[in-house]
Amino acid sequence: MLVDSAKFWQNKFSRQRDIQGFKNQGGKAMKKIISLAIVFAMFLAPLAFAASPWTEGKTYGEKAVGKLGYGLTNTVLGWTKIISTPNDYSSAGKNVWQGVGQGLIDAGVTTVLGAVHLVTFPIPADIPIPSDVNLSGK
Repeated sequence: MLVDSAKFWQNKFSRQRDIQGFKNQGGKAMKKIISLAIVFAMFLAPLAFAASPWTEGKTYGEKAVGKLGYGLTNTVLGWTKIISTPNDYSSAGKNVWQGVGQGLIDAGVTTVLGAVHLVTFPIPADIPIPSDVNLSGK
C-alpha cells in the first residue's frame, strides 16, 4: 500500500515536470516571434503616417521647441477629439455614435502620443500621431 502510494506521487510529479518542460520550450519561440514583430512594426510605423509639423525646423533648437509645443498642445487638448470627431461625422452625414467611439479612440491616442512628445522633446526624433485610427474595418 505504501509503495503504491509512493509510485503514484512519483509518477504525478514526473508528468508535471515533463509538461512544464514542454511549456517552457514553446514560450521561448513565441517570445522571439513577438519581439521580432514589435521591432518590425516600429520600423514600419513612421512610413504609414505623415511627419509632424515641427520636423521642418532647421536647427536643433527649433526642432526641440517645436516638439515641446506640439506635445504640450496634443497632451492638453487631446480630449477635444471626443467632441470634434462626432461633429465631423455628423457634418459628413455619417453615424454620430460611430463618431463618438472614434473620438474616444482618437482622444486617447492623441493625448498619450502628445505626452510622449512632451517627455522626449530633447530628442528630435519624430513619433508620428496617426490622423485617424480606423477600427471599423472599412
